Amino acid sequence: MPDDQPETPYLELLARGAPAEAYERPVLRARAEGVSAARLAALERAKLLALRVRGELEGRRRREAELSALFETAHDLAGLRDLDAVLQAIVQRARSLLGTEVAYLTLNDPQAGDTYMRVTDGSVSARFQQLRLGMGEGLGGLVAQTARPYVTESYFDDERFQHTRTIDSGVKDEGLAAILGVPLMLGSGVIGVLFAADRRPRVFEREQVALLGSFAAHAAVAIDTANLLAETRSALAELEAANEIIRDRSEVIERASEVHDRLTELVLRGGGVHDVAAAVAEVLSGTVEFTEAHTAPAAAVDRSRAGGHAVRHGEDWIAAVSASGELLGALVLRGHPRLDPVDQRTLERAAMVTSLLLLARRSADEAEQRVRGELLDDLLDAPDREPRLLRERAARLRADLDAPHVVLAAGIDAPGGAPGGAPGPAAGPPPEETDEPDRTGRAHRAEGADEAAGRQRLWAAASHLAATRHGLAAARDGGTVLLLPLADGEGADSLARRTARQLGTAVQAAVTVGASAPVSAPAARPGEVASAYAEARRCLEALRVLGRGGQGAAAEDFGFLGLLLGGARDGAGDAARVEGFIARTIGAVVDYDARRGTDLVRTLDAYFASGMSPARTKDELHVHVNTVAQRLERVGRLLGPDWQSPSRALEVQLALRLHRLASAIAR
Repeated sequence: MPDDQPETPYLELLARGAPAEAYERPVLRARAEGVSAARLAALERAKLLALRVRGELEGRRRREAELSALFETAHDLAGLRDLDAVLQAIVQRARSLLGTEVAYLTLNDPQAGDTYMRVTDGSVSARFQQLRLGMGEGLGGLVAQTARPYVTESYFDDERFQHTRTIDSGVKDEGLAAILGVPLMLGSGVIGVLFAADRRPRVFEREQVALLGSFAAHAAVAIDTANLLAETRSALAELEAANEIIRDRSEVIERASEVHDRLTELVLRGGGVHDVAAAVAEVLSGTVEFTEAHTAPAAAVDRSRAGGHAVRHGEDWIAAVSASGELLGALVLRGHPRLDPVDQRTLERAAMVTSLLLLARRSADEAEQRVRGELLDDLLDAPDREPRLLRERAARLRADLDAPHVVLAAGIDAPGGAPGGAPGPAAGPPPEETDEPDRTGRAHRAEGADEAAGRQRLWAAASHLAATRHGLAAARDGGTVLLLPLADGEGADSLARRTARQLGTAVQAAVTVGASAPVSAPAARPGEVASAYAEARRCLEALRVLGRGGQGAAAEDFGFLGLLLGGARDGAGDAARVEGFIARTIGAVVDYDARRGTDLVRTLDAYFASGMSPARTKDELHVHVNTVAQRLERVGRLLGPDWQSPSRALEVQLALRLHRLASAIAR
């Protein structure tokens, strides 16, 4: 083996599909032969790369097996002849792909009000194979009753389920411990449950729950299709003389089979909701479109959602697209006032497939948002992270952390001007003095819920913006923080203003954005990201204190005030100088208020805001003019007789503004 080709043995191991432990042998053999350290390092790198490739290949083989099983199941449904054979194939494939010892399927009996064992695979107990579960009893009865999947690592130790002697005896006879059950849904109703189980404790992963749910959807379609075929055969037997009706029914069934094949193909190749609409429109010879929940006809959508069927709306048909009680939108078939029942069911199935695609896309988006947020949290909270690992994680998100970035702090401003979306001061007496404390409490709770909803909308909008700009976003400190790349020729101030406009449009509220100075390479210097975030938050608070809520700005936009806002990143010197200026100019007044509990600083603010008019000042403070005069006299004794001269008054006003700004940032 040539010394400059360390990958050769690993290529051979990959080619013959060797187990993971075999990849250590070339390194051990080379170490035993006393090869150079460089050669050993090269072998280690080649081994790690080969193991990564092996893991990718294993994952692809597993995904191919899952897709193949789904395709084979769909093929069986398309040529459905024997319902028992199809259901048996589904439980066999579910058992094989999930690697469980047992898989089984139960169907609901509406007359008896329970669910009974229909098909099993891997079962050895006759008692278990004849079980009937009342609604709400055991894991399966709970799935059948609630239409929600349930999973347990150890059934007998799980107190969530209603244990009965009959069910527990059957499960104990079979020796089951870990059980996963998913509902068989037909429209909005449950017709049965599909299970996968092991005889030892086990944790089922989310992907395994989703996979079993896909098989359950196919099983429900198989049962429904079989019922439709049975109805068709009955109609043909009763109407043998009606050749035209027979031909029409056959064409409808062919269309249903065709659209089912088309929808299955779309799901397998990752199509979108508009692809589903186009496929259904072609099969039904009409115009089908997907509409968002807020644009669909509300009354018709509510009827479709409640009944689980497509409903007629004027000349159109509407099928609600929903999942787990959440309305996601609707499919609208236009120009078909008279729709065949099978075509109606086709539209309903298309709505079900659309909901699955929307949920899959949402899950993928949420997963990516979480990953982006976790990476930004690590940059903010763990500055000692290895730069190489940060770059690798960022590359998977298509983010380049070696390029200049800007940290932005964003928050929603309430209509009343209170920061962070919090409610402003209430008019009238405090809650304990009102005649209706319960109503006040409910109002406060409602305001809190609105504030939380606003923060959630802001985080979602920021995550979407970060994904489109190849940046990062995370929820933090009651608002949102973003790390966005800086385009050539763009400044932090212009990026802050643009971000404030984009987020404000997305959440339909005023969004204030403070920006840091650019961070040249976050991956190389992750410690600077936390300092930049602190600077961005200071800019955010400064905008609010200065009455510029709903805008975006960086420290450079504030002129002299920028020394206070940006000082933490460049050193504490500028901030210390500002604090000294405040202490020299109005420190005596600030200290007097702190010691005596007086309100001289607020009086000075109102005095200058009122054009140095005591009469207008007393109106602003709602006190007597003599009180204003007494306070100003006290200020004169503290600051000196010339405090109202033009030069001193300017310094006092600037010090007051800086003091208010520094107090807001400190909070």
